[in-house]
Amino acid sequence: MTTVRLPLFPLNSVLFPGLVLPLNVFEERYRAMMRDLLKSPDEEQRQFAVVAIRDGSEVAPSAPGLPDPTTRPEQGPAAGFGDDPMRAFHAVGCVADAATIREREDGGFEVLATGTTRMRLRSVDASGAYLTAELEPLPEEPGDEAGALAEGVLRAFRSYQKRLAGARERSLSTGTELPDDPSVVSYLVAAAAVLDTPTKQRLLEAADTASRLRDELTLLRSETAIIRNLPSLPATDLTRGTTSLN
Repeated sequence: MTTVRLPLFPLNSVLFPGLVLPLNVFEERYRAMMRDLLKSPDEEQRQFAVVAIRDGSEVAPSAPGLPDPTTRPEQGPAAGFGDDPMRAFHAVGCVADAATIREREDGGFEVLATGTTRMRLRSVDASGAYLTAELEPLPEEPGDEAGALAEGVLRAFRSYQKRLAGARERSLSTGTELPDDPSVVSYLVAAAAVLDTPTKQRLLEAADTASRLRDELTLLRSETAIIRNLPSLPATDLTRGTTSLN
């Protein structure tokens, strides 16, 4: 088993391969991470791993009253994640490649990264200034009938887009050219659909592309029916996640 060690950035959201991830970095542990990434030669990728938080807080309490008046400030790289950070995170995440890391005058960073490949979390190390993790890359297998399933998902997704746009009385990503590669389709739809974190995590962890597409086809048909009767769901961008508060 081949593993790699990367800095670990836990979030309250799921990152998929191909998804653009903007980050507003202000906590000291993640500032230290970005400073170290900036030390890498320009020709090297500045990579870190993103995992969705199962049980814990994305932003650690930094002072009484922030964010809860009853909490006590926590310090250290594992603050907010309990005594065993490994148990606080979902086991499958995504490697992110930071194309842009810009330091602000206040010492924080504005980061623009893109998800690249899935990985499985094997261990978490909290001995440094920030969390690091041993990771096992997860290959993406096509599965059976992925091509045909992708075509069906794209049709269902277009119908979903129209319903979602109608619910918001606006145009949703009109003119966006959708891909035809089954794995890219599966990740794009998983990222763009308005789904809760556990459902998105399930899609990320799918055994292969075909399995993910089958699940998405069922979800899209169900969500489209719901929107038809309850037209009040938010629109979402096709390529970006929400900006993390951290």
